[in-house]
Amino acid sequence: MLPRPLSLLGTTPAVIADGDLVIVYERHDKLKPVYVTCGEVYNNRFGSFVHDDWIGKPFGSKVLGRGGRGFVYILAPTPELWTLSLPHRTQILYIADISTVIHFMDLRPGSVVLESGTGSGSLTHSFIRACAPSGHVYTFEFHAQRAQAAWEELKRNGMSETVTVTIRDVEGEGFPEELAGLANGVFLDLPGPWKVVPSA
Repeated sequence: MLPRPLSLLGTTPAVIADGDLVIVYERHDKLKPVYVTCGEVYNNRFGSFVHDDWIGKPFGSKVLGRGGRGFVYILAPTPELWTLSLPHRTQILYIADISTVIHFMDLRPGSVVLESGTGSGSLTHSFIRACAPSGHVYTFEFHAQRAQAAWEELKRNGMSETVTVTIRDVEGEGFPEELAGLANGVFLDLPGPWKVVPSA
């Protein structure tokens, strides 16, 4: 099932549907991304939560576990909540740093960004929201498994038309020639960023 475009790009449907990404808020330090699937059950220390019970509820709803032992909130996904709940494959930037980066890069809809060091995709999600709907993010990761995992998440989160994920050692090879002069901003999360500047 293809995902509906959710608030990761600034638009949220009124109610939750099968296949939607929700952020389950258990407590201030425990959030979990969950894709709503008919027939599935989300279990935690607060109880069992049947996905079918979530379908048709507004985002932000408080839902009780079966048996009434506890509750969780089911929130609409945003890049900020994604950053707090995503599966970590690498160290990530958090919202205070991400907002500073986007501000200093002066990103807006229509901007084109070159990012090297996709990692867990936290910053990538925020870049995409800042540049959407008419801009594009080209992100590069030398580690094939991390690049593939990031691509799968971005695609499943409804962002595939606004991003290109490429497996490439930008520090060793530079950015592709066809991107020369195209970017409004370049972000280098690399051990030797000065090596890449000539190709940016």
